[in-house]
Amino acid sequence: MNKVFYVYAVSLIAALGGLLFGFDTAVISGAEKTIQTLFNLNGFWHGFTISIALIGTLIGVICAGKPADRWGRKKVLFAVAILFGVASLGSALSQTWVSFLFFRFMGGLAVGASSVIAPMYIAEIAPAAIRGRLVASFQLNIVAGILLSYFSNYWLSQIITVDSWRWMLGIQIIPSALFFGLLFLIPDSPRWLVLKNNTTKAKTLLRKLGSDDPEKELAEIKESLILSKRIHGEKLFSSVYKLPILFAFLVAVFNQMSGINAVMYYAPRIFELVGFARKSALLQSISIGLALFVFTILGMMLIDRVGRKKLLLVGSLGMMFFLGMVAKTILTTADGSWWMLIYMIGFIAFFAFSQGTVIWVFISEIFPNTVRAKGMALGSLTHWTMAIIISWLFPMLVESSSKGGGIAFVLFSVTMAVQFLTVYLFFPETKGKTLEQIQKEMTL
Repeated sequence: MNKVFYVYAVSLIAALGGLLFGFDTAVISGAEKTIQTLFNLNGFWHGFTISIALIGTLIGVICAGKPADRWGRKKVLFAVAILFGVASLGSALSQTWVSFLFFRFMGGLAVGASSVIAPMYIAEIAPAAIRGRLVASFQLNIVAGILLSYFSNYWLSQIITVDSWRWMLGIQIIPSALFFGLLFLIPDSPRWLVLKNNTTKAKTLLRKLGSDDPEKELAEIKESLILSKRIHGEKLFSSVYKLPILFAFLVAVFNQMSGINAVMYYAPRIFELVGFARKSALLQSISIGLALFVFTILGMMLIDRVGRKKLLLVGSLGMMFFLGMVAKTILTTADGSWWMLIYMIGFIAFFAFSQGTVIWVFISEIFPNTVRAKGMALGSLTHWTMAIIISWLFPMLVESSSKGGGIAFVLFSVTMAVQFLTVYLFFPETKGKTLEQIQKEMTL
């Protein structure tokens, strides 16, 4: 089998965890208002109900690293596929609020684990020259899942008139089963094999994955493991790792403070704020999903050419402008202005090819081999903690006053200005460097 084809195929199979991640994240947008009415929830408890998946995500993030180091990235991905399938069916069949919370929480566990393990696995198998676009394929799958969920929600709302929300949530069993089956075709990570002292198999796999010099790369991996252990064992929170910890924290906070998850979870409601009808609002969500998908592809094409830092800088400026215009439209319009759709698509476009493409690539690169699982967990933990806060508070803020939605988007816009300054002054560029080269620079 062609080496380039093999590494792409393996990466894309692992990245299907992102498809389920995206589907699970956005599918609730088509059902959230029905669920609020069905279970008679006020703004606080409605926000909690939507956020329960994110609370599960936090637990998944925290718990994923150790099993990944002990049993391997591949086995944890199998568990992720099973969790996604059970959670989707359970949520669809729930008859009580408590059971709905339980299964949405379970789906969150799967999202959290996939956000840590899939990008880490891809980063560990990918050659340096194409690592950015391969890890970014995880993000592409996330947005493909989001787009798929928006199409699915709209289609099901048209053909099913009774309990369509159950079908919206339950249909996720199909991609979950596909992901589970395809995982049988991928190998273990060569860097995990070295961690487990299986160097012979690791060298064979490195050659199969297209390494130009498997012996040299194997030696570099061993050296990095020895160096990390000699410096500070395998503990993440050490002064040696202060730079990667800081950068992972910041990129994750800024990602969520753009307001992206507020848009993903509440897109139809946001369009309703400026006068769009419910079904029309569902249709506008598809436009957002399409923009997210197209511009994520653009980000994948640019990330290994332009670099991570430049994409973040350009994205910051674009998001700052369009979020500000969304805020202005919400505060001044009530007649369904199509400018709202243009501004929302503009925001999504700049997010997709910058923050959306960069975050998982950047976090997966900046931590050394022995603490990469813990580092990815830290980045994901920060990301999802912020997601919980935003998704829980957003409906409360919207319902607090007629200007609540606009105020939220003003905050998002200002945060993007802060991101621009922070990235410009402090962030490093990791483009074109091996993981071991980045480790030496980050732990000096």
